[in-house]
Amino acid sequence: QVQLVQSGGGSVQAGGSLKLSCAASGATASSFCIAWLRQSPGNEREVIATVNRAGGTGYADSVKGRFTISRDKAANTLALQMNSLQPEDTAIYYCAASPRFKCGGFSLSDYPDWGQGTQVTVSS
Repeated sequence: QVQLVQSGGGSVQAGGSLKLSCAASGATASSFCIAWLRQSPGNEREVIATVNRAGGTGYADSVKGRFTISRDKAANTLALQMNSLQPEDTAIYYCAASPRFKCGGFSLSDYPDWGQGTQVTVSS
């Protein structure tokens, strides 16, 4: 099981930027991948940014071109840089870990281990 601790988030005006971080422990870095997910009010959780086994990144259409996911394997940390934030980005954001063979997936079931969640609020 992977333990994930998140930091960052908060409130920002539309057009602003925020950065989220996630520190992983409890498993060797090569055995899992981490992704970012979010749940906005009234909606289901969705996977928004992933890193696959080759280090390639994937994004949901809703954040593509504005959000950037990055992983520091040596430090076992993951970051999400969020630019050009809009009110519709308001959500609780989670980092989550998947076993290596499911790296890069966009299905919620790929991610059994989750961080505690952090609120991001974007005002217009």
